Formats: sequence, structure tokens, C-alpha cells
Amino acid sequence: QVKLIESGGGLVQAGASLRLSCVGSAPSSAMGWFRQGPGKEREFVASISWDGARRNYADSVKGRFTIARDNAKNAAYLQMNSLKIEDTGVYYCAGHLSHLSALRRESDYEYWGQGTQVTVSS
Repeated sequence: QVKLIESGGGLVQAGASLRLSCVGSAPSSAMGWFRQGPGKEREFVASISWDGARRNYADSVKGRFTIARDNAKNAAYLQMNSLKIEDTGVYYCAGHLSHLSALRRESDYEYWGQGTQVTVSS
């Protein structure tokens, strides 16, 4: 099974930016980012197809977050700009070995990283 390791989380003020990274032990096809805020269920944030041509975003992050990938490094990234307090949570990277599309559902993914904490303060 592919192992995913996230990094780049931290504590920032509202309006700031962060870039999350997710590196896999082997190549993935579909990759995505999810998050879980305090007292909330995990929710979809963004996903990207194997070739980067298709990207999906949650409505709450459209225009602020950008997902990208570098297949040569088995990596996916989440650039987060104009961060809001409600973006606080643990951010998880997810992957699928063979599915080519940009997937939105948790159940679509085969493996997950351990998560990285993002805290946005006022």
C-alpha cells in the first residue's frame, strides 16, 4: 500500500497563506485533500486527476485554494491563500492507485496520510 506523508501545516493569521505538501512512497493516480475541523466530520477540499488536467474544489475554497501535483516526485500540493478561521482543521491527503479522474468522495480513495494541522487565528 502506498504511504502518504503530509507537511506544511502550521499556525497562521487570517488572510495568510500556507502550502501543504503530500509525498507518496509510490505513484498515485487520483489524489485529493480533505479536512476535518474541530467537532466536524471530514470534508472534501480539492482533488486532481492523474495528469493534472482535471481539478475539483469545494465551494468553500474555490478561488482561494489551488491543488497541483508533480508526478516525478509522487507529490501533490495544496496552495491555500486568504485563509479564514473556518479553514482550521487537520488536512489529509488521499490517493488512489488506478483511478484517473479527480475524485470527491472519501470512499473513492484507497489510502490516506496521517494529516497535518492547520490553525488560522484572528
